[in-house]
Amino acid sequence: MDEILHVEIELGQARALVCVSSDLAAEAQRIHGLSHLASAALGRALTGAAMLGALQKNEKDRLTMTFRGDGPLSPVVTLSNGKGEVKGYLENGSLELPLKPSGKLDVGGGVGHEGRLIVVRDLGLREPYVGQTRLVSGEIAEDIALYLSASEQTPSLFALGVRLEEGKVVSSGGVLIQPLPGCSEELLQKLEGLAGRLANISNLSKEACGSAAALVSLCLPGLNYEILESIKPVWRCDCSLERIQRALLSMGAGELNDMIEKQGGAELSCHFCNKKYNLSAEELRHLLQEGLSED
Repeated sequence: MDEILHVEIELGQARALVCVSSDLAAEAQRIHGLSHLASAALGRALTGAAMLGALQKNEKDRLTMTFRGDGPLSPVVTLSNGKGEVKGYLENGSLELPLKPSGKLDVGGGVGHEGRLIVVRDLGLREPYVGQTRLVSGEIAEDIALYLSASEQTPSLFALGVRLEEGKVVSSGGVLIQPLPGCSEELLQKLEGLAGRLANISNLSKEACGSAAALVSLCLPGLNYEILESIKPVWRCDCSLERIQRALLSMGAGELNDMIEKQGGAELSCHFCNKKYNLSAEELRHLLQEGLSED
């Protein structure tokens, strides 16, 4: 079962988030019918979004993360909240690219090496907080780490990975490690030394056999730690007919009348879950009347 664990390292000198997200990545692959490459890209982005969402103070706080690169998979869009609910989509979900010389999927080539990572935090205030940084590689984890370091002044070691076998997601996970004020130089060196190990996070996730606690042990060898809190990440799309109707009204009376006269209705799909909403011409007329009466 998917799980995100908040972990305290060496009596509060550092903290970690460790995530098992295999079900989440597999659900995204199923909903969108994703290729190997697209499954890896969106699985990583969803895992990262779920982890950043878990760092928010309130369950209702929402985070939108958009990778807008120059590759054919962009934009890669995810939404998450403090409860662990997450959803996302990308372009060209059937895309495959040649493997990199290392034999790994070329996620960076799919997302793009040039562009921006844009993070919008909606904390329920009048205006959301918007931060953005340039893409480092398009490989997702490195780009989020740069965002945390540059935009939020939090140095971070971040690793994300999705493992596929015979075209199916078999494991997915992530780890985020951040030194805290007062972290000793000795511990900093130990944490930096974990980078090579965490680069194989997809293999570590498979070795953990779906256990987040086992993944913590594999990611933090030789360190003293305490697991403080657990969150269950889950795919959840909150689209609804009411939201679709509001989106239609926002298009204006001219556009709605055009749909009525030329198309005899409207069919709209949710980008996140692919659910289709069909409205007849009569339903559009009624919606237009209601909208005009409210004005």
